[in-house]
Amino acid sequence: MKFKVKNNRKNNIAMLARKIGYRYLRKDERTKETVFIKVLGAGGYPRFHLFLKSNLTDEDLIFDLHLDQKEPVYKEAHAHAAEYDTEIVKDESERIINILK
Repeated sequence: MKFKVKNNRKNNIAMLARKIGYRYLRKDERTKETVFIKVLGAGGYPRFHLFLKSNLTDEDLIFDLHLDQKEPVYKEAHAHAAEYDTEIVKDESERIINILK
């Protein structure tokens, strides 16, 4: 699920992610997005997977959020059991938007 939020406070992305309960995973140099996760289960899954990009021209934070239900089966595979527009993902996006208002 993709959505935008105004970065009214001009905070850095890492501080915003911590504020909404996410931890840093990695920087994607190809897409220029910072990747964060919020683990929901004891074994690392399920987890929310958040790609966050700051658009410096219009000061929007661009979020791309989904829920990973389980780890990819094959080591080099990117395919996984993910939910993109389910109720739980919508609820999480609304929670994030409300915190960052």
